[in-house]
Amino acid sequence: MRRIFTAFLAVIGMLAFVTMPAVTLANGPEIGSTVESFSLPDTDGKTHTLDSLKGKNGTVVVWLSAQCPVVKAYKDRVNEIAAAYKDKGIAFIGINSNATEDLTYVKSNMAEFGYQFPMLIDKDNVLADKWGATVTPEVYYLSNKNVLMYHGAIDNDRSGKNVQETFLKTAFDSSLAGKAIEKTKTAAFGCTIKRAGKPAE
Repeated sequence: MRRIFTAFLAVIGMLAFVTMPAVTLANGPEIGSTVESFSLPDTDGKTHTLDSLKGKNGTVVVWLSAQCPVVKAYKDRVNEIAAAYKDKGIAFIGINSNATEDLTYVKSNMAEFGYQFPMLIDKDNVLADKWGATVTPEVYYLSNKNVLMYHGAIDNDRSGKNVQETFLKTAFDSSLAGKAIEKTKTAAFGCTIKRAGKPAE
């Protein structure tokens, strides 16, 4: 009996070890960790990597959607922030992981919303799953060495009418000034990423 119990504990221990990486993956990179460069095609089919697009003073990877009303409310703010910090060496990379949005729709939306940064297509939401991205818009701010410095919401107000905390801009300004970022993580909010193989919500 004791032998059976010991064997049972060993099996449970092995299962726990096997499932641990999946849990870590679902949660995404931790603040202070270095992310691996990824490779994804843009809306014209040209492949880019994180390292080929990153800025000399950092990079923002932002999950976006063509159909999400929250993204629509943020489009002007996203464009203004991207333009304002481009000259300061911070690059923006858009990611679309929505299985419900085809390439034609995403391309027309880029023109409609006036994005001046590349939009990469994350087919089957592989990168979204790896990084733990769940909503649009959701931002990840990386240093020029691909260290995650901030993750979460762009600011505190989806409507843009009562913005009191500019989380992303504050993180930029602190980093560019050589200061520590005080708020490194906030709760991102918006539309859920419509993942492959799952019904639209």
